[in-house]
Amino acid sequence: MDNPYLHFSGILLSLFVLLMGCQKQTEGPEPGVSRDLAEQRFQLLTNISYHISLNIPSSLNQPIRGQTEIKFRSDTLSPDVPLILDFEEAKNRLDSLSLDHKPVHYETTNGHIVIPGSELKAGSHTLNLTYRAGDESLNRNKEYLYTLFVPDRASHALPLFDQPDLKAHFSLNLTVPPAWKAVANGPLLEKKELGHQTRYQFAETAPLPTYLFAFAAGKFKVETAERNGRVMHMYHRETDREKVDRNKKAIFDLHAKALKWLEDYTGIKYPFNKFDFVLIPSFQYGGMEHPGAILYRASSLMLDKSATKNDYLNRASVISHETSHMWFGDLVTMKWFNDVWTKEVFANFMAAKIVYPSFPDIDHEQRFLLDHYPPAYAIDRSRGPNAIRQQLRNLKDAGNLYGSIIYHKAPIVMRKLEDMLGKNKMQRGLQTYLKTYQYGNATWPDLIHILDQYTVQDLNHWSTMWVDEAGRPEINVTLPSDDGQVNAVQLAQEDPAHKNRIWPQQLHVLISKNGETDLETVPLDKNQISVSIPARFQNPDFVIPNGTGRGYGYFKLDAISQDYLLDHLPEINNAKLRADIWITLWDALLYDRLPVPRFMDLAEKALKKEDNELNIQQILSYTEQAYWRYSTPEARKQHAPELEQLTWNLMEKAGSTSLKSTYFSAYRSVAMTDSTLARLKKVWNKTLTIKDLPLSVRDYNSLAATLALHEVPGWKKILDEQTHRIDNPDIKKRFEFIQPALSANQHTRDQFFESLKDPKNRRHEPWVIMALNYLHHPLRAKASQKYIYPSLQLLKEIQRTGDIFFPKSWLDATFSGHNSDQAALAIKSFLDVRSNYPRFLRAKILQAADPVFRSVNILEHKQYTLK
Repeated sequence: MDNPYLHFSGILLSLFVLLMGCQKQTEGPEPGVSRDLAEQRFQLLTNISYHISLNIPSSLNQPIRGQTEIKFRSDTLSPDVPLILDFEEAKNRLDSLSLDHKPVHYETTNGHIVIPGSELKAGSHTLNLTYRAGDESLNRNKEYLYTLFVPDRASHALPLFDQPDLKAHFSLNLTVPPAWKAVANGPLLEKKELGHQTRYQFAETAPLPTYLFAFAAGKFKVETAERNGRVMHMYHRETDREKVDRNKKAIFDLHAKALKWLEDYTGIKYPFNKFDFVLIPSFQYGGMEHPGAILYRASSLMLDKSATKNDYLNRASVISHETSHMWFGDLVTMKWFNDVWTKEVFANFMAAKIVYPSFPDIDHEQRFLLDHYPPAYAIDRSRGPNAIRQQLRNLKDAGNLYGSIIYHKAPIVMRKLEDMLGKNKMQRGLQTYLKTYQYGNATWPDLIHILDQYTVQDLNHWSTMWVDEAGRPEINVTLPSDDGQVNAVQLAQEDPAHKNRIWPQQLHVLISKNGETDLETVPLDKNQISVSIPARFQNPDFVIPNGTGRGYGYFKLDAISQDYLLDHLPEINNAKLRADIWITLWDALLYDRLPVPRFMDLAEKALKKEDNELNIQQILSYTEQAYWRYSTPEARKQHAPELEQLTWNLMEKAGSTSLKSTYFSAYRSVAMTDSTLARLKKVWNKTLTIKDLPLSVRDYNSLAATLALHEVPGWKKILDEQTHRIDNPDIKKRFEFIQPALSANQHTRDQFFESLKDPKNRRHEPWVIMALNYLHHPLRAKASQKYIYPSLQLLKEIQRTGDIFFPKSWLDATFSGHNSDQAALAIKSFLDVRSNYPRFLRAKILQAADPVFRSVNILEHKQYTLK
């Protein structure tokens, strides 16, 4: 019987329409998949299924050979419209193709396989293809490989229809070297030994988009557990058995808890037929939500003994995030990647709800504030802000949509939506949404249409401002005096883009006097509003326009409040309010409304009194940025002894391993003086131990890197010895990779940078980013300045060959240590001569370069106008 929910229209079969007049068909489809072509294919194709067989050799020099059978149905095919599959490597790697088991004419062009429409008739069809799989998205290593097909990279490895609204069934056969294990979306049906190889046969999946089809194979160990009647498997390459045993129970428990919570919240049982996950060394992301085969970065789940409380929170969050995707993104998938943010925001939104009860000693409102607002503000204050929901013409550009606005601003906006609807109505609306579109696709307007039934407010207008518009409002606070009496607060909302936009939101204005506070609720839905101050709070000590931390914008404090807070912030007894004030004061520093030395003095004074670990981590983060990026070398040298001694003393006094680890990381980060570097060397060579702080291999790696970066005597020997200490082969390879970037020899660093121009040397993206951060460390900034322009010249290729977060991470790392006029000019000159540069990439450059431009403005009082 035909299931109405299983109209899985196969993944991204691009239909090329003949151009009119004298244009010829041989021009072929454009590279990638345009939205028009995707929509045409969606209308034409249904009932798509893939049966894929791949033979993985033991040698990286041999190709992976594949066979794919694709079944589909179309009742509206036309002789004038060709059938187009997507296969980036088609011209060089496609060996044969048959239609309905007969030879067929086809052409390969621009990463597509084009079959003339005259070869097909309406009805059901079978395509059979043999090929050599593309390596680019298969992440091949000597001892393992794994797929990563999001957003449009399935067609870089395999021939298929690569678009999210053509869902299909997948079945898979993998033939691998004999010592390897394999895992895929579907359950294992059969494992068969074939002499020098092993064949794994996996069952057919539920309907999936191509970007979620996944498998991993290699020399993995497997841990098994049962929770709530469900058997789960964890694949990993960790060599430290004690570390595995210390972590595995918590990892399985966190997955089981997330699954149970989501089933209860959504009213829908786990929608796929198995639940396994794989821990990948140096995985590109924190995790990727393939149903039945979630991939994680190993270090995110296998925590060291020195892990901080935040590390434990982050582990719970990433597990809950990826598990939430089973419903939000996997069961219901966006129709087009312009709505990729919907799956990400709900994964974050649900993860927060799941994690809260497991950490009752944490103020989760405060954590939400500190997790999401700073990274979202970092984009919205830049010259390249982007909307949450962006326009997308071609899937080849879909990777550019990802970033902090999706992962951090969107959860803030979603919380605003829940506040408008109420938690119960929000839940009922989401349940309706999931049940309506399960195993299919939906758009953000589809969800708004459902939620609109639960409120009298105009959700479409609200969505336009918060979802479709970029940037944030600027909110000026003034305290007008009437005969020497301050009895009102005036709020003026401005649009930094000068478009007269108004972001409707509700603010909670906090007014404080003599240690007591008053909270006034204000609907900010126009340019200006005045708030009366109750009589006993008149002439207040300070006013915070975002008193509960739930508003969003650049809040410009009045001078009286800012001065008071700089003198008395550590005395405020509300930890979440202190967190909100730190975020506000950091904005003031970046807009050059607060001198850096005064901010640093406040930070050092506050650290001596602060007892909230979340705030301590945030203050230390701001302090390190102010120290390295927004201070002159002279000011840094002046601050170094006091800051080093402060962080070391606080570490020794800290009452938990988590807090000790936090302070020790900060101590290592700000190290400058000979005495501190000598102490770090003693810690590294284990002649000095830190009480109650067990250091891991990663800690010792970081220590060795820091000592090399500062060129302490014997730095090369330190790196060599640390390499020999490492038992885990994956960690050792990463440490060996970054060492040229740490070298004191300029020629060695130059050669390393040149090597990154070869895509083969960029395959391990987290390794590259780590190395670039060392290469561009502030201590090496003057010497590494020459790498900025060629790094920007590589950006298009980085975007083409890398995964979704790599372009922005490449830019962030490249700009990370720079605060000079010359660095800013290199970025400006690159952009000024490229007026037609791709808008997505231009925005990424402007976002990443924002701290460079701001530091030059703060330190040298220079501002740059870009063409």
